[in-house]
Amino acid sequence: MKPHNQSKSDDRAVSPVIGVILMVAITVILAAVIGTFVLGLGDQLGDTAPQATFTIDDNGTDTINITKTGGQSLEAGDLVLSVDGERVNSSFPGDTWETGERKEITNSPEDGSTDWDTGEATVRIIHDPSGNAIFERTWDFS
Repeated sequence: MKPHNQSKSDDRAVSPVIGVILMVAITVILAAVIGTFVLGLGDQLGDTAPQATFTIDDNGTDTINITKTGGQSLEAGDLVLSVDGERVNSSFPGDTWETGERKEITNSPEDGSTDWDTGEATVRIIHDPSGNAIFERTWDFS
């Protein structure tokens, strides 16, 4: 009869160990979730850049012609053009930018922007609310 009682006591010892492991796991998960939102990382999850494709058309030394070739409709006011890391404009003209539409941005050096006729430059379209570049290409302005 003694071996029968010993078997029951071994079975009961497993239960507290599993319970402690589960409690520690739940505590760690809750701490991670609460910590994420307290530090503000949860707010950044919603700021993702939209998906779209563009092409650069023939340009002069003072204009950039960009055509939207695909992707979702974009709010033109949320987009900024950058040439070699310097913002060229506060936003693109118009309300929304649909696929197939072409936008022309004119450089005006008297406003303090740099001259584009210096050869190759990196052209970016930046989604201002998220801060992400949704288009990047090197273009020769000479």
